[in-house]
Amino acid sequence: MRTEVLNQEIEVKEINVIKRDGRSVKFNSQKIFDALTKAAEKVEMTDQTMLSELTDRVVSEIFARFSENVKIYEIQSIVEQELLESGEAALAEEYISYRAKRDIERSKATDINFTIEKLINRDQTVVNENANKDSNVFNTQRDLTAGAVSKAIGLKMLPPHVANAHQKGDIHYHDLDYSPFTTMSNCCLIDFKNMFENGFKLGNAQVDSPKSIQTATAQASQIIANVASSQYGGCSFDRADEVLAPYAKLNYDKHMRDAKKWIEQPEKREAYAKEKTTKDIYDAMQSLEYEINTLFTSNGQTPFVTVGFGLGEDWYAREIQKAILQVRIGGLGAEHRTAIFPKLIFTLKRGLNLEVGTPNYDIKELALECSTKRMYPDILSYDKIVELTGSFKASMGCRSFLQGWKDAQGNDVTAGRNNLGVVTVNLPRIALEAAGNKEKFWEIFNERIEIAHDALAFRVERTKEAQPKNAPILFMNGALGRLDADGAVDDLYNNERATVSLGYIGLYEVATTFYGPTWENNPEAKAFTIEIVKRMHEDCEAWSKASGYHYSVYSTPSESLTDRFCRMDKEKFGSVADITDKDYYTNSFHYDIRKNPTPFEKLEFEKDYPVYANGGFIHYCEYPVLQQNPKALEAVWDFAYDRIGYLGTNAPIDHCYACGFEGDFTPTERGFKCPQCGNDDPKTCDVVKRTCGYLGNPQARPMVHGRHKEISSRVKHMNGSVGALNNGNIIDSAEVDEAKSKYFVEK
Repeated sequence: MRTEVLNQEIEVKEINVIKRDGRSVKFNSQKIFDALTKAAEKVEMTDQTMLSELTDRVVSEIFARFSENVKIYEIQSIVEQELLESGEAALAEEYISYRAKRDIERSKATDINFTIEKLINRDQTVVNENANKDSNVFNTQRDLTAGAVSKAIGLKMLPPHVANAHQKGDIHYHDLDYSPFTTMSNCCLIDFKNMFENGFKLGNAQVDSPKSIQTATAQASQIIANVASSQYGGCSFDRADEVLAPYAKLNYDKHMRDAKKWIEQPEKREAYAKEKTTKDIYDAMQSLEYEINTLFTSNGQTPFVTVGFGLGEDWYAREIQKAILQVRIGGLGAEHRTAIFPKLIFTLKRGLNLEVGTPNYDIKELALECSTKRMYPDILSYDKIVELTGSFKASMGCRSFLQGWKDAQGNDVTAGRNNLGVVTVNLPRIALEAAGNKEKFWEIFNERIEIAHDALAFRVERTKEAQPKNAPILFMNGALGRLDADGAVDDLYNNERATVSLGYIGLYEVATTFYGPTWENNPEAKAFTIEIVKRMHEDCEAWSKASGYHYSVYSTPSESLTDRFCRMDKEKFGSVADITDKDYYTNSFHYDIRKNPTPFEKLEFEKDYPVYANGGFIHYCEYPVLQQNPKALEAVWDFAYDRIGYLGTNAPIDHCYACGFEGDFTPTERGFKCPQCGNDDPKTCDVVKRTCGYLGNPQARPMVHGRHKEISSRVKHMNGSVGALNNGNIIDSAEVDEAKSKYFVEK
């Protein structure tokens, strides 16, 4: 192995290496040895002693020539020279070939011609990057073309070390097809209340305050379409029942005026007005659902919309809640297919709807029925969300959460705020590079986190360059604020009003590197994973205080990233058992999907992570068919209430209109087929799967034909949804308590 003398010399001289991206890092001879070892594996050379001696000669030559700084290409030239002088022609050829290949790949990433060629050739990594974009339609093709150009230019705009880290797979700079080429921001909570009450301008029309629930929902759909076209992330209509209730009351008042003209008995007048208003509410919510599912934004996809509801207590809000759920249960069209959007989130609150006998418990029962039949609504636990994020609010789109924030008057503000973007760190790669050395892990971790910080800081500065006139619906007409045309959009971002997110992936794989693949019940291993998230949280707090922008830790919804990072690391480290050999990384903090915990075990295990990853999180559980057994699902909802803030239900809801089968369809090379009658015709099959927060219909998309087996196998690892509830047979409270006590001693 390399001599102690050389190691001591390295420590004394402390030569720095100047990387291609301009960064200066401490010289590390191990990296030379690792590069030679990798090249040796390719040519089937196994003499480690020879490789160590080669490395020592290279290091000696470097220290003989350089006293302070050495550039990376100078090191590589010395390595190549030493290999050739040693007669190792095959090894030299492989080493040189690898370096040349890396240089070409870096060049291609910023070559617009190359990226457009990949699109024309329908490269799967380009045309299928987003499961909700149909790449066969013209506006999607146009968006993909623009995105390919934007990515190539965006990589050149990024700080060199950030672009390099993204291309290598150390980090992932999300949504490069929009940012930094444009100054767009990410997801938001739209301020519908402000827009409804004060009116807004849309295109050439000045829109006044709605005079009915039908008009309000019609306006909402237009607002959603325009907001979604002015940003690149999801948007949410939070507390929709409470916001829309005043406009339902306008309908009631109108019907009551009519009733007074024609009906003498007061009690019949009220009954008439309520019956008519109930019908109006249902029609309005049904129209909103249809309009959202038929909308296409400028980028060729249905807007990623979330509707939060459940806290309204008056009659109007209750009727709106019921209508939202009844419309979803009813389905779309004559075949009653499951609506893909909007994502529904129902809030549970102790004393309001959580327990039997509370005022809105009947709506909770309706929500349970809806979730067993349509997978939505997901649920929020009111008290836990307040504890984790500082105030109550729904997520922005899929899982991004704002933190509690008060304006200058001390008012709590949630609606009209947004997120500026996400950068995700490849944690499993750090663990693989550390090779079991905790000290080295934290050293690399700190280096990568700082690169991610630089990337996020750049993202903030770029979004601040937007002008109100770039997106009037956001900045001038109330969705986020009402600035003048020459105002500063930063007024809506700074003082920690907006968030910017540090994402992460693969805690399971990190712990597996150090503790083995069955570490979930090892307290030391779990404490290590929590410490990782905690340190990211502490870094974000420090960045927030220093900059005035709210950095938060985000459990990334890694739709394609679970594959991208793993694929790149498999190329770098080979097939590593329980890490890269799976061909995916486990999403965020989720339990290993190959195991089979109950939902109670899974939620108990995961509950500790959002304490620190409070900028974005969601938990999922996988269930059998639950339509005849909503009490089984209620058991999990109730168990989750004091433990986690946000829970999604994944249950098989595929439907065959040929034979009536309901359950889980079988994936094939061409699509999905009914396991009962073999029907695989998309026209008579309704196949719905959840992918990282949103539902999708893979059967209906020709763009993914031939990939359905892959998609089906990816769904669980992207969602982190595992666990079965005794095949759905838990029914009464005694059996629920027995199931829970099997795994936990209640505290």
